[in-house]
Amino acid sequence: MSLPKVTVMGGGTGTFVVLSGMKKYPINLGVVVAMTDSGGSTGKLRDQYGVLPPGDLRQCLVALSESDEIWRELFLYRFDRGDFRGHNFGNVFLTVLETIAPSYNKVITLASKILNVKGEIYPVTLKKTNLLATYENGNTLQGESLIDKDNNMGKITSLSLHPQSNAHKDALDRLKKSDVIVIGPGDLFTSLIPCLLPLGVTKVLATSNAKIVFIVNLMNKHGQTDSLTASGHVKVIEEYLKRKVDKIVINNTPFPKSAISYYGHYEEDIVLDDLLYDKRVVRGDILSYTRYRNKKGDTLKRSLLRHDPDKLSELIYKLI
Repeated sequence: MSLPKVTVMGGGTGTFVVLSGMKKYPINLGVVVAMTDSGGSTGKLRDQYGVLPPGDLRQCLVALSESDEIWRELFLYRFDRGDFRGHNFGNVFLTVLETIAPSYNKVITLASKILNVKGEIYPVTLKKTNLLATYENGNTLQGESLIDKDNNMGKITSLSLHPQSNAHKDALDRLKKSDVIVIGPGDLFTSLIPCLLPLGVTKVLATSNAKIVFIVNLMNKHGQTDSLTASGHVKVIEEYLKRKVDKIVINNTPFPKSAISYYGHYEEDIVLDDLLYDKRVVRGDILSYTRYRNKKGDTLKRSLLRHDPDKLSELIYKLI
């Protein structure tokens, strides 16, 4: 009997958390990675070397790695001084590898071999593209790094790619053959929806028999999902997905007051669970009690609260 084929879609810390936990289970695990990041170390490398964004791909490689701890630490290492300040070693490594490898598939193959990766990793597109957000006031912003900032432009009414790009054929093949597709957690407009925008993705998902599991975020993102409830998050993802999700995973553990105060400083609020009568919802204690802080050299604001990889993956595996 073949193992269930589970594919995670997304990017950033949320996808890292899911993959870190799911790799411990007897499944055929894969990930389709967003390729529109343009902030921090990734943005600088894109601008200076014209490479595809390495940041989200690097996080997936490390999450799925079963190599010695020193290799994982190396790929996560961030320089905190000198000319490389703010850069991540893994991002620099992938940038160099892309410039000398014959194809991007070879980049992933070689990096996966070095890190002894368990699972398959697919960029959602191999074309260099950026996010384009249109706001309710009619203005637009291009670039994930700008959209991700507190720009006080109001609600995002639509998100697209500029230039538009076709999905990576191998990523589409992976989605077609999947039994379960996990979307989230992660920033709705800058980590999750970007995986649905390349041409071909939603067509495959609309006709797929795969069960789609959507993991609702813990907190809202100021300037993107202000005061959006759980049902609001589901509505937005289904609009871009062009189909209903089959299961909705929501944390039901109270947050520490100190964490709520921290997010309040950034005008970010809890995603309230208003799906009391939706039979698709699965609730559980999936909150991590580890306090996360930025590492030296990291200039981006990071989430303080995160899902617990072990508790979250256990819940997802039960759904599988």
